[in-house]
Amino acid sequence: MTTADSVLDADQIARARLLLMTPVVKESMWPVLCAAAFAASTALTLATAMILAPPVITQHMVQSER
Repeated sequence: MTTADSVLDADQIARARLLLMTPVVKESMWPVLCAAAFAASTALTLATAMILAPPVITQHMVQSER
């Protein structure tokens, strides 16, 4: 059977195929870049705080006599 003999309208079939096609979603890189920048800045802040923090020294004020 040729397409000329078909009862179906070719234009309507093409329109239905276009409507049924899933839309292509383009993913954005901005959320990934923002998360990476936030993680990097947090890591640098923590490293700076650890370097600049005074050392922890424990010293007993009163020595107990035995």
